[in-house]
Amino acid sequence: MAEVGRPSKYDESYCEIVVDLGKAGKSKAQMCAHFDISRQTIDNWAQQNPEFLEALSRATVHAQAWWEDKGVEGLTSREFNAPVWKKSMEARFREDYTERREDAVTHKADDSVSALMEAVNGRTRSK
Repeated sequence: MAEVGRPSKYDESYCEIVVDLGKAGKSKAQMCAHFDISRQTIDNWAQQNPEFLEALSRATVHAQAWWEDKGVEGLTSREFNAPVWKKSMEARFREDYTERREDAVTHKADDSVSALMEAVNGRTRSK
C-alpha cells in the first residue's frame, strides 16, 4: 500500500542536531522552529523513529541541565531574577518543578467498623 500524504522531512542527522539544541537550553518549540516544522511533526518523528525519540529525550535532559546551571550561576548574581527563573522552570519542566499538594484522608479503623455495625444493626432491626 502506498504511503498517504507528503514525504517526511525527517533525516537521521536530526538526532545530533536536536541534542545540540537541548544542550543550548532550547525548548521543544524552539527545536520545531529550527527545523521549520510543527509540534505534531516532531512528535510524529519521535513516534516513528526510536533513535529520534531517544535523542529528543536526551535533548530534554540537556535543556533542563542548562536551565538548572543558569539557576546555580544566578545564586551569586545580584541581577538574577529568581521568581522569573522559578516560573520558567515550572513551565518548562513541570514533572520536576511543579509543587504538588497531596491531601490524605485517614479514618480510624474503629470508627469505620462502628459505623458499619450501626448501619447493619439499623437494617436488621427495621425488618
